[in-house]
Amino acid sequence: MHYSNYKRQPRGGPDLPESLYIRLSFCCSRENCRRRTLPNSTLFMDRRVYFRVVILIITTLGQNKPQEYSKNMLSNLLGSSRKTITRWLAYFREIFPRSRTWKKIRGIVNPTVLNQALPGSLVEYYLKHIPSVEGAIIDCLRLLTTGSPTVKTMG
Repeated sequence: MHYSNYKRQPRGGPDLPESLYIRLSFCCSRENCRRRTLPNSTLFMDRRVYFRVVILIITTLGQNKPQEYSKNMLSNLLGSSRKTITRWLAYFREIFPRSRTWKKIRGIVNPTVLNQALPGSLVEYYLKHIPSVEGAIIDCLRLLTTGSPTVKTMG
């Protein structure tokens, strides 16, 4: 196994040090083989170009639909298309609840977190049980990335 890290050009987030734009990537050691395996990352969500936290927050706002956060408002705020936000919402509504990642952690997540309201219901759960917003988002990202909860009351 070799590594072939590459630089990402993530969208939607703050300016961060260049070292955080590197995506770790493992590759096959055989000649002419370009097969890659991406280790889990709290910064990046698979091959998507937006930061994971941006996707999490935008989809949560899009689901909960506070009046000031319509798809138009969110796309203007983020500088992305409505189509992108619609895809993210569809991903969390249709694909993520059936994913290996979610199936792996579903059993340790409190039953008040509803599959049909992901990721919003998960974010809401963390916001209720962790004193700081930053801590809640970080712990939620950690769970989604590693499958390990940090809130003792998850089950």
